[in-house]
Amino acid sequence: MDKKILVVEDEPRLAEMLQRGLKEEGYTVSVAMSGTDGLNMAVKFQFHLIILDLMLPQMSGLTVCQKLREQAIDTPILMLTALDSPENIVLGLDSGADDYLVKPFNFSELSARIRNLTRRAQGAVIPQNKIKIADLEVDILEKKVLRQGTLIPLTATEFRLLEFLAQHHKRVLSRIEILEHVWNIDFNLGTNVVDVYINYLRKKVDREYEPKLIHTVIGMGYVLKEEAV
Repeated sequence: MDKKILVVEDEPRLAEMLQRGLKEEGYTVSVAMSGTDGLNMAVKFQFHLIILDLMLPQMSGLTVCQKLREQAIDTPILMLTALDSPENIVLGLDSGADDYLVKPFNFSELSARIRNLTRRAQGAVIPQNKIKIADLEVDILEKKVLRQGTLIPLTATEFRLLEFLAQHHKRVLSRIEILEHVWNIDFNLGTNVVDVYINYLRKKVDREYEPKLIHTVIGMGYVLKEEAV
């Protein structure tokens, strides 16, 4: 099947290089030179992958990514950034990006990441619509979480993390496993991002309720279950 990629990049030479290289690999490539144009194209047309620069005119890559996810457009997004600090990387992933690549990059690495993201999207398993654990309800379709019937507002990343824990309830998940599936990266960022977001979830999902559902298994990871560890 012909795979279509949208490149949102305002540097003409890089955009041309990406378009030429990806076409040689058999992809159909469209290019947008601003965040606004990229958003409009991503909403209007269907793509298998979006390569999105972080720094764009008119609208930043972060904003584009957030707006796409708010409209329930789940096309895999690979963020390009010249800012390689952990904070900027986390910002990009938290906005809804599936992976990131720091400029300058090797085209072969970009190609491998594209194959990985499109393969994951193609082979994704449709989850059950609702997961209920004790008095916690996770609605996968409507992206809602309730505890004792009370709606709990979560960010997009918090929801993905809770959804992953819920889909594997009673199984201990390592930090690397969580990074791979929630942030779609297969190496450690060198930060405590998983622990930070687990703490965010605990404050919203567990702090005011009993029984506690999110548990730490020392030296192993985290588990979502009703019984204490």
